[in-house]
Formats: sequence, C-alpha cells, structure tokens
Amino acid sequence: QVSVVESGGGLVQAGDSLTLSCKVSGLTFDDYAMGWFRQGPGKERESVSCLSWKGDSTYYSDSVKGRFTISRDNAKNTLYLQMNNLKSADTGMYYCAAERTTSDSLYSGGWYFGYWGRGIQVVVSP
Repeated sequence: QVSVVESGGGLVQAGDSLTLSCKVSGLTFDDYAMGWFRQGPGKERESVSCLSWKGDSTYYSDSVKGRFTISRDNAKNTLYLQMNNLKSADTGMYYCAAERTTSDSLYSGGWYFGYWGRGIQVVVSP
C-alpha cells in the first residue's frame, strides 16, 4: 500500500524559513517524479515545485523561484521543500505528490501525479 505523508508545516512569520518533508513508502521511490503543490485560502491548487525521478530536472513556479528549493533523498524515500523568506502569500495547504515515470520530461501539472498526501498546513503571518 502506497503512503505519502507530509510533515514540517506550521505557523511562522514573514521572512522565516521552513522545511517540509514528504515520506513515501510502498513504492520504489527512485522511479518516481515528485512534486509539491499548494492550495491557499479561496484559491485553486497550484504547482509549487517538481523534481524529476533522476533528480536532475526541477520546476519552480514564478512565485517561489529563488526562495524555495526542492530536493530528494532516495535512501530515505523522502522529498523535501526548503522554503526561505516566506511571505503571507505562501500560506496554504501543501501537498506532496508522486508519479512513476521513466521519461526525461518533467511535468508540473497536478493532473500528472497519481499519488497524493493528505497535506500539511503552512501559515505565514505578516
């Protein structure tokens, strides 16, 4: 049974840093492209950052580029999202997603990912 579990969220102040983790089990993590998505209050879900299964290709939304860093530790079956200089606009529920692929193409749309976590809340106060 596949399990995708996010952790590391919380309440921080603008300008602070936070690192989200996503622990995956029940699949061969190395074979999976991974992504972070978020849904802010009253907003639709959006792609934040994605990482290829090889770890050599990344995607960042314009709103987080230069502030967030996605990474993976295949030995720990874990995906990370280092978030620096957080802003109020970063507030939302953050979801981790996985999809098995052997393609060199990196897709950032939520439609592409088949396995999802339940999400973790991040609140950034002004």
